[in-house]
Amino acid sequence: MKVILLSGGSGKRLWPLSNDIRSKQFLKVLDEQDGQPYSMVQRVWKQLESAKLQDSAILATSRPQVEMLQSQLGHDIEIIVEPERRDTFPAIALAAGYLYSVKGVSLNEVIFVLPVDPYVEDHFFAKIKDLEEVVKYTEAEIGLIGVTPDHPSEKFGYIVPADENVMENGTKYSKVECFIEKPREEKATQLIEQRALWNCGVFAFRLEYVINELISRGLPIQYDELLKQYDRIEKISFDYAVVEKAKHVVVTSYKGSWKDLGTWNTLTEEIKKPLVGKGIVTEDSFNTHVINELDIPITVIGSPNLIVAASPDGILVSDKDSSPRIKEVMKLEDQRPMYEERRWGRYRVLDYIKYPDGREVLTKRICVSEGRNLSYQYHNKRNEVWTVISGLGEMVLNGKVSLLKAGDVISIPLEAKHSIRAIQEMEIIEVQTGSELVEEDIVRLALDWSEILEMSY
Repeated sequence: MKVILLSGGSGKRLWPLSNDIRSKQFLKVLDEQDGQPYSMVQRVWKQLESAKLQDSAILATSRPQVEMLQSQLGHDIEIIVEPERRDTFPAIALAAGYLYSVKGVSLNEVIFVLPVDPYVEDHFFAKIKDLEEVVKYTEAEIGLIGVTPDHPSEKFGYIVPADENVMENGTKYSKVECFIEKPREEKATQLIEQRALWNCGVFAFRLEYVINELISRGLPIQYDELLKQYDRIEKISFDYAVVEKAKHVVVTSYKGSWKDLGTWNTLTEEIKKPLVGKGIVTEDSFNTHVINELDIPITVIGSPNLIVAASPDGILVSDKDSSPRIKEVMKLEDQRPMYEERRWGRYRVLDYIKYPDGREVLTKRICVSEGRNLSYQYHNKRNEVWTVISGLGEMVLNGKVSLLKAGDVISIPLEAKHSIRAIQEMEIIEVQTGSELVEEDIVRLALDWSEILEMSY
């Protein structure tokens, strides 16, 4: 069995904490048993480990999310990077090509696909193993897990099953009669009476099935060629492209907690403390949550049922029931992300100015984690000045290696090759000046520190 985790989306309904880089699955606001805040992706990764499925898992994502995934899950995770965002069918097709042509996975292997951020109980992952057996036993083209509804909802798609069957080992399954997409409440009530299940976006199939799908569409099945021709793959969901056209689809049911924590009103149901970050929430502000990533405190007095969320990207104050409207109200397309996590640490934008003559100045506070390093890189459109606030590290600047400590100020001119490694966790104030201050103005020469040192000698 192999597991493909799909990590995508911008999570704009959770603005201002989420943005194009830090989608909802990366927000560290969930409490775990050890008391430390976890993100949705970290929670799922831990559940996969408990179910002994972690070693079978790869992640499919877009380039902007790679370093965030490495930061939260570690650098040993296996990642498939989409050349561009094109919906779930292209992402799954690319991952299938990778498993087939690079990893040498058997065409008979059962492959599972699930989103990286489902909020489910641990026994959900036992259902994955059950479904593997069902797919093998029935020789179904597609296998699904459906959630047993606890109320009629207009927000979810429904899977309508036929009569229930039982395997010799006691595992229950049904053939799928049809799919109903987000029905009205009256129809949803009728569907529940017919044992209909919520579609939670979990698919299973033999690798051969999707490889044949690529062949039938005239697409390559070799990973390298798929990458080159990625823009030829139809931009469509896997549900519409494959699942709803399959002739033999089976489903097993999962009875337990399942939530889409994609809006503030649903996410805060799973945040145990009313205050995360600096501030005060008075007792008469019942069912109010404050999520504060800023260094200035937020105080809420006598104001129930609110979400107050603050980050370097902005501040949101909303009635919880109205919070899903944020995506409609805000126009966020052109906003620069003000906070990012990277494989080496994190940074926060402190200030940005664009002068009438076109010159730009951007100030960042950078934290480089102990033992981590930036890539060996240079810029074509900006100069940088680094002021070390705390910590200890070593720097390579145009091939010269030197020690950096608190109080040191380093000037990095245009096209200068540079990198830094933290011996102890380091905080740096970086001031960029230039004609265009964008992340694309980074020419990376090497990532591994030993390779960087070799290039310096």
